[in-house]
Amino acid sequence: MHFDLPDLRLFIHIAESPSLTQGARRAFLSPAAASARIKALEAQLGSRLLYRDSRGVELTPAGQRLLQHARLIMRQVDYLKSEFTEYGADAAGHIRIFANTTAVTEFLPEVLAGFLAARPGVSVDLQERLSRDIVRGVLDGAADLGIIAGPVQVRGLQVLHFSTDRLVLAVPLGHPLAERRSVSLGDTLQYQHIGLHEGSTLLSFLREQVEKLGESLSLRIQVSSFEAICRMIEAGVGIGVIPESAAQRHSRTMQLATIALDEAWAVRERSILVRDLEALPGSVRALIATLRPDLAGQHADEKKAT
Repeated sequence: MHFDLPDLRLFIHIAESPSLTQGARRAFLSPAAASARIKALEAQLGSRLLYRDSRGVELTPAGQRLLQHARLIMRQVDYLKSEFTEYGADAAGHIRIFANTTAVTEFLPEVLAGFLAARPGVSVDLQERLSRDIVRGVLDGAADLGIIAGPVQVRGLQVLHFSTDRLVLAVPLGHPLAERRSVSLGDTLQYQHIGLHEGSTLLSFLREQVEKLGESLSLRIQVSSFEAICRMIEAGVGIGVIPESAAQRHSRTMQLATIALDEAWAVRERSILVRDLEALPGSVRALIATLRPDLAGQHADEKKAT
């Protein structure tokens, strides 16, 4: 059985697009040419890969299996190219990261700014995802690495802890809870909350905790960042659960009070998820060493060896 790499890449484009036409466009092919290639791939495999209708395409079970393998194959091809680039092993390549809300909005922009400035040949695709999608994305090869908060127990992944944060309650000065040293999540539910946008990791996590209490979370407004949450809280619109690191930063310029959450889950261990650290290309290992400086010596030794 012979596979052409362009056909596998085309299949990935179509699978990640809402339609065959858009997937073909990403592969710089006409829809007719793309359709012919997919039909040839289906004939070779002896399995139908896509359901096609007026709304677009949907993967069959066989298509789902092929997508997983195709992603891994194409990522390894990209790794191979990056290792032999003119820039060197860690100065070029494309890195796809799936990360939670805090990572995407709080600390990764600063980390990536310095990392990319020093490596003009590296590009990054940073996507905010829910925790379960981060884990699945790394397992399936859809992402080079994931950044997640909270406990992770998944077979087939390496978990690299790199920092600790905690969730706290932020309230406006003068709020009835402002003088409390600590509160439970249940104590906060009588007040209206300011939340992040739908699909954010933190909002999904908080809803899960509230549901365990048999309660519901009253959201007055949802916004796109922790800064926006803090501005709403400062104005007296509501209260909000946010990472302590964000609360400390915004408290320097806003009138806020922060209260510890008396919940075991409030302490959040941040971790990097990878399939196999040693198999990653130099650029990805260099980024991991930026987040985990204790790995920098190992990475430097590997660079000397190459």
